[in-house]
Amino acid sequence: MKDHFKILLQYLLPKHLLSRLVGKLAAAEAGVLTQWLIKTFIRRYRVDMSEAVHSDPGHYKSFNDFFTRPLKDGVRPLVDGDEVLAMPVDGAISQLASIEQGRIIQAKGHDYSARALLGGDKALATPFMGGDFATIYLAPRDYHRIHMPLDGVLRTMVYVPGELFSVNPLTASRVPELFARNERVVCIFDTQAGPMAMVLVGATIVASIETVWAGTVTPPPGKRVQRWDYDADTAPRLAKGEEMGRFKLGSTVVCLFGPNAVALNDTLAPGTPTRMGTEFGRLVN
Repeated sequence: MKDHFKILLQYLLPKHLLSRLVGKLAAAEAGVLTQWLIKTFIRRYRVDMSEAVHSDPGHYKSFNDFFTRPLKDGVRPLVDGDEVLAMPVDGAISQLASIEQGRIIQAKGHDYSARALLGGDKALATPFMGGDFATIYLAPRDYHRIHMPLDGVLRTMVYVPGELFSVNPLTASRVPELFARNERVVCIFDTQAGPMAMVLVGATIVASIETVWAGTVTPPPGKRVQRWDYDADTAPRLAKGEEMGRFKLGSTVVCLFGPNAVALNDTLAPGTPTRMGTEFGRLVN
């Protein structure tokens, strides 16, 4: 009954309004209030500040500065080998498997359309049919910068408007087609493994989704799908392990690969903790 009430509340709450209000608070340089929020958050979620470049909470002028804190050099060593993919984020595996009949597993008893996830464009989705995916959930305590699994050249970015349901495991098990319903930013890269999609999914109180080449993509939220295509002269080129985006308050990343392109690490399973820079998988060819 308690879980049912939590899900019902999400349907009833004005999620966009709540998220934008929290975003304003998170961006504010509010002195004593900001420091209280940061220190309370560190205690509540047991954040390991020893890994941060600035371990003193007093260094951060806003909650967003704290939440997107950079890490010290060397605390996330990058896996060696051109054929080895690096884990893009700290978090935990939600699901990973093959994309069968165009569907992606969300949770037991729930799946959703890969085409819908990518904004409804058949041409964008077709290269991933029969391929592989991994969904990684970032908890509040995690490091919230997103990095490249392998070298890539950005081909297309798509902003897809949508809901802002929570993306925690409970909600993923109860809300149908969650990741294809929530607001998201889709990034399609050309890589040694062929096309790779990195989908940054918004959620309740996620105040902002950013990329390193475009800055803040949302907010403000849109009401229609927006698309940016890049040619050889304008396309950002990012190396394996390089930062590609970040969440201001946490969410989920969905990675898609084409068929027979990669073999994801067979030690990974739903619930497995992830650490940015460790082995994510290997190129098949």
